Amino acid sequence: MIFSKNFPLFLLFTLYVLIAQAHADEAEISTPPAPTIAASAYILQDYHTGKILAENNADTKLAPASLTKIMMVYVVFQEIRNGHLKLTDLVTISQKARDTSGSRMFVEVNEQVKVEDLLKGVIIQSGNDASVALAEHVAGNESTFAEMMNQHAARIGMNNSHFRNSDGLPIEGHYTTAHDLAILTRSLIHDFPDYYRWFSQKEFTYNKITQHNRNQLLWRDDSVDGVKTGFTDDAGYCLVASALRENMRLISVVMGTKSANARANENQSLLNYGFRFFEAHRLYQGKTSLSEARVWKGGAQTVQLGLAEDLFVTIPRRHYNDLKAVINIDKKITAPIKEGDKLGSVRVTLSNEEVANKDLIALQAVEQGGIFRRLYDSALLMMEKADDGK
Repeated sequence: MIFSKNFPLFLLFTLYVLIAQAHADEAEISTPPAPTIAASAYILQDYHTGKILAENNADTKLAPASLTKIMMVYVVFQEIRNGHLKLTDLVTISQKARDTSGSRMFVEVNEQVKVEDLLKGVIIQSGNDASVALAEHVAGNESTFAEMMNQHAARIGMNNSHFRNSDGLPIEGHYTTAHDLAILTRSLIHDFPDYYRWFSQKEFTYNKITQHNRNQLLWRDDSVDGVKTGFTDDAGYCLVASALRENMRLISVVMGTKSANARANENQSLLNYGFRFFEAHRLYQGKTSLSEARVWKGGAQTVQLGLAEDLFVTIPRRHYNDLKAVINIDKKITAPIKEGDKLGSVRVTLSNEEVANKDLIALQAVEQGGIFRRLYDSALLMMEKADDGK
């Protein structure tokens, strides 16, 4: 760009500032690369937004070992919620359950064990015997229970998973992915917060036998409150972890590491990376009015608009003040309106990149107005249309 020597200096400076600001607005906001993770697959995801902060081979189908038990207990929790099961129900232990190989809770044949104790045996002790006992009690046999697992997996969007047993012992056609395990863990924490606390329990005693939780991060990092370890020769050492720091929750999944220490170290590296370089914010509260819109031909002249649930964003640190939010409201909103009807959107951007886009919904219903209201508003609309056509 060439300017004459007579071009006013203050105008030149102003133009320079505007150009620099435009370039700054358009520049991409970058973050340091994720650490190198020695694993077959991994993923780091924000709990509230689902934003993936780091990943590698996250959609590769792998043997999950005892990470299977996250889905196993999710199904049992659903049965409790649906009223088909109670924590106090007694489960009779079968010979098959008692003889299941691998890690055990040490239940005995024909022993009657409360559902709650078996769940803790699965979650804290990783008991294969407890897993089979619960599966048989809920579904009659383990294969039918596995189908229930697959149905729930499909429902919550685990598109690359297939389960054939409840405990994760090696069997052909039994697989999942790091991404799917993150989806499952988000659903577990969201749907069953009261039961999720058991995943932070460091030990559990049954039949006078105390076993410790194999998740080493529960001892290393006070912010970690779950989730589950797994190991077989086929799967390697695996760990799904979750941590909560300053209202930001992250979920990390590491599959196929070389040792128990490695799976803990690699998850810790991912979590530290996420918390160090990203931040999460709740921008708007769900079910709270964000705007008011004119309603045509309605029993009420306005309707309150808001979001179905809280709106969170996950962004690189120190860029909160750079966020921009725009509320778009549909034109000519006409009654009747049902509560929950989509009537607009809220779009949030950072450096011209969309970071969130949520529906703006009606927070209450608005019935049709009387005949005079409808005729009056119809006349107004016709007048506005006529004016627009001029």
